[in-house]
Amino acid sequence: MIGLFVVTAVAEIIGCYLPYLWLKEGKSFWLLFPAAVSLIFFVWLLTLHPQAAGRVYAAYGGIYICAALMWLWAVNDIRPVLSDWIGVGFCLIGVIVIMHGREVIR
Repeated sequence: MIGLFVVTAVAEIIGCYLPYLWLKEGKSFWLLFPAAVSLIFFVWLLTLHPQAAGRVYAAYGGIYICAALMWLWAVNDIRPVLSDWIGVGFCLIGVIVIMHGREVIR
């Protein structure tokens, strides 16, 4: 399940990063086409998650935050700081509680 969340997050980030390159850095307009494909892929991936949509969106947000920081490091060459890692830790705990809490807490 985590792997599916990660692939979903990467598809969304790519779909948003390519228009950013066009708008902010003067890159080719043609980047909008792979961006659109990536966002369509992102939406399709969201439908593959077995949980209720609202729960998936809530938990996905935590994984997205983690993936965005990894993107920051890998693509923008900006290393996350301690507070970033602490924030990601809180988010991942939230993901676990959202996705599995109802099995444990009754």
